[in-house]
Amino acid sequence: MKPVLTFAAALLLSGGSPVAADTAPVNAPVKEAKSQLSKIADDYIMLTLAMGEKEPGYVDAYYGPETWVKLAKTQERSLTQLDEEVVRLKDRIHALPKDAEPARQRFLQAQLEAARTRISMLSGETLPFAQEAKGLFGVTPEIRPLSEYDSVLQQIDRLVPGSGPLAARVEAFEDQYIIPQDRLKTVFDTAIAECKRRTQIYFDLPSDENFRMEFVTGKSWSGYNYYQGGYQSLIQINTDLPIRISRAVDLGCHEGYPGHHVYNMLLEKNLVNGLGWQEYSIYPLYSPQSLIAEGSANYGIKLAFPGKERLEYERDVLYPLAGLNPDSAEAYWALQNAKDALSGARITIAQQYLDGEIPREQAIELTRKYQLVGAERASQLLDFNDQYRSYVINYGLGQDMVQHWIEAQGTAPVWRWKAMERLLSEPILPEDLIVGD
Repeated sequence: MKPVLTFAAALLLSGGSPVAADTAPVNAPVKEAKSQLSKIADDYIMLTLAMGEKEPGYVDAYYGPETWVKLAKTQERSLTQLDEEVVRLKDRIHALPKDAEPARQRFLQAQLEAARTRISMLSGETLPFAQEAKGLFGVTPEIRPLSEYDSVLQQIDRLVPGSGPLAARVEAFEDQYIIPQDRLKTVFDTAIAECKRRTQIYFDLPSDENFRMEFVTGKSWSGYNYYQGGYQSLIQINTDLPIRISRAVDLGCHEGYPGHHVYNMLLEKNLVNGLGWQEYSIYPLYSPQSLIAEGSANYGIKLAFPGKERLEYERDVLYPLAGLNPDSAEAYWALQNAKDALSGARITIAQQYLDGEIPREQAIELTRKYQLVGAERASQLLDFNDQYRSYVINYGLGQDMVQHWIEAQGTAPVWRWKAMERLLSEPILPEDLIVGD
């Protein structure tokens, strides 16, 4: 096991400083501004809870006072009133001295801008895909022509045996790697334990952290983490469609370690409990936080299992548990790696579909072609677009931005893990991830 370099020590060695390390004397105006900022944070929480009453699922996680939830239910406010409250909160922040916890001010302003965008959508306004994405998640996605992915399809075509349409061949090939239903729990428990073990080498996780896993049906997503507070999560895995062997590590890292479970834990540990920043005790799904959350969760897979380490682990441990032939592991791994280059096509199809440029039937066919899935999986992906709309950018684009930012911090694994820990522990916004080439 490699020695654990503490978060504070790593930042100091790299010339940075943790948020909590500011010990400079605080003058009276700044002290009062910080007090006002905490009051604004409380009002922001109440605003977010009120919006959660307007839209089920808007509040992705909350572990503050339960009495506030009850208050939000009894003090009903219209969308117009909520929009007016957003403007008031933004004005109150704008009036504060800029040297009073500026990172905290920026975060709240960005969250409030996203809330205002969501209110306009709930009020019936339909925004163009790119404008919606910018308003909710803080970045404007690049929409690349689907023709740019044709060369990727040609490369994949050479990896998959047989003849006929490529999507059908890929589906038939991948169906050889389905985890039997009666082995799902064992395979997932084992994969998640390994994701946790690799994360613990670098992260000092709370000793009492834990999660509960459930297998569910009837969802538009493949996995979901419901953070409960107190370093506890509920992880749900959707079994509507057969689950292939690659999803064990994917979901183990993405939903668990170092993904959503760890992200929410570190925010609670370092910002809510450590600094008293209560605004982090609530997480609105449609906000810039989601690009950080989804991008880091996806990149966390590569961070925990770099290069061929994933192939070796799946082949030597998970394949035997699933009753699959380990000798065929490398062919499946190579295909999954090749398919990664198609992630941007999902955004393009979503934009065309949600902007009304193509009907659902055409979107399904394009999804089959450029995501290399069968009709059922393509339909499920479109169901996701119907429900979550531009949220889809947070996966591919979010991962690209997180990967670029983290890997610019250094090549050694310890520095990448420490950059990841900083990302998951500080009020970093999507715009902060933009680095020069």
